[in-house]
Amino acid sequence: MSKRLSSDQDLIDLYLEGDHSAIEILIDRYKERLFTYIIVTVHDRHLAEDLFQDTFIKVINTLRTGKYNDKGKFYPWVKRIAHNLIIDHFRVAKRIPIFDSKNEEFDIFETIKIIEDSAEDAIIIQQIHSDVRKLLDYLPEEQRDVVIMRHYGEMSFSQIAEEADISINTALGRMRYALNNLRKLIKEKNVILTN
Repeated sequence: MSKRLSSDQDLIDLYLEGDHSAIEILIDRYKERLFTYIIVTVHDRHLAEDLFQDTFIKVINTLRTGKYNDKGKFYPWVKRIAHNLIIDHFRVAKRIPIFDSKNEEFDIFETIKIIEDSAEDAIIIQQIHSDVRKLLDYLPEEQRDVVIMRHYGEMSFSQIAEEADISINTALGRMRYALNNLRKLIKEKNVILTN
């Protein structure tokens, strides 16, 4: 990497000018450090992966809208976003999951993780999974593929990007659109996600 690309701000500027590889370099620069921070805090690898991905979705969206103004302090800013998402997660985890179409952080796949205490619970879970799988058919193919690889194939976003021959940024974006579309479909089709 040339010296011109050595600063975080150079990479941010290049990304905003349309160079999508710049954001991948920036994510790669801090991913180990950030992931370590998250996993040490939450003590759960799958949750840490989700929070890590949500953090960079938020980073990318903030950069795109031009609201980033912590020049020279990129990593502390990213870490603060991750910290806030961790706090939000633990606040939500204390409540019973209820579908709210206005909640931007609502994750269908978190909601359907119910403990199977009885045969009845197992049947309900099977029905919920079946309903969600049917809803996937309404998604555009590119979004559906990312959801299937992530939630059913348990692939990381870097694996999805490699498999689909797209950037991590594109994979994250497709997942965000897919979850938004699934929220709308659940409301439209009156799907119940909890017992």
